[in-house]
Amino acid sequence: MKREINIYPGDTYLIPEYIRVSVGTAAVLGLRQMQMDAIPTTAYLMLYTEKKCFGNCGFCPQARESEARSDALSRIFWPKFELSELKRAFEKLEVSKQFKRICVQAINYVGFFDDLAGIVKTLNGLQIPISVSVHPLTEQQMKNLRELGVNRIGIPFDTATQEIFYKVKGKGAKGPYKWEKYLESIEKARSIFGSNNVSTHLIIGLGETDYEAIKFMQDSIDSQVLVALFTFTPIKGTTFEANSRPNLFKYRKMQLARYLLLNKISHLNKFTFNEAGNLVSFGLEKEKIDDIIRSGMPFLTSGCPGCNRPYYNERPGETLYNYPRSLSSEEIDKIIDLFGENT
Repeated sequence: MKREINIYPGDTYLIPEYIRVSVGTAAVLGLRQMQMDAIPTTAYLMLYTEKKCFGNCGFCPQARESEARSDALSRIFWPKFELSELKRAFEKLEVSKQFKRICVQAINYVGFFDDLAGIVKTLNGLQIPISVSVHPLTEQQMKNLRELGVNRIGIPFDTATQEIFYKVKGKGAKGPYKWEKYLESIEKARSIFGSNNVSTHLIIGLGETDYEAIKFMQDSIDSQVLVALFTFTPIKGTTFEANSRPNLFKYRKMQLARYLLLNKISHLNKFTFNEAGNLVSFGLEKEKIDDIIRSGMPFLTSGCPGCNRPYYNERPGETLYNYPRSLSSEEIDKIIDLFGENT
């Protein structure tokens, strides 16, 4: 059962009854019991639907042709709760456990925007910054979200090139998305939300070369779009379940490259690559690179301000691709050794 609300003259949205909540977020809110060695600093939420997404991304458990669990995204489980129950849990949350941000993950289905707008309207009074991660929207839909209180929007390309985009997301009858539409939507989002308030995702390990990944990051940064890095994670029941994770060193290189580009320490034009497109040099002295690696900063989870996504791509006990907290000296030493062994 959904409740109607009028937000603007002529605009009627429906408040959804249910919403999905990442299990770690639910634990912080007291809605689930579980032990955690890394506490999420962002509250991760996802639209609830009894059907699959219209999208058909090969890596995604929510994809139309996926046979994975319907309550999964990447390797995280997202139990459903009543939206009213979720809001009460936020209101009861101790100040010491307060989230730095709320991130709402959209799924593509009939009526999804009504649900998304209704959720934002419901949670905006909590005085926590709200981000949404969503496929391309109309200009008016983005304006409505901005007026409702969303301060950041993420439009995830996921892939570094147009060719890989269609291999991953499908084309024509196999998938509803178009590369050009993403480019247009990113540009409109910048004009509505402002420079540096627009994000995109890049998943490493979908067939891109180092050069293609770094060029995508450089182009995004030049356009004042923040890039969040993910590692491809095979999930049982998805189209890509038999595909392999990227090599750890490849991912570490991409994390370091992103850090250098984002902080304007180096630039794509200073990097060197071999004929296969593999990164050979960052264009900096070894001592400078070692100092940056030893800071641990390039290897922290990348995303919107306040995002740490604990164990989104890994299981506890495994080597972390993205660190949700400061690295230990032992972890930094292992990364130094990894670069030493491969350079």
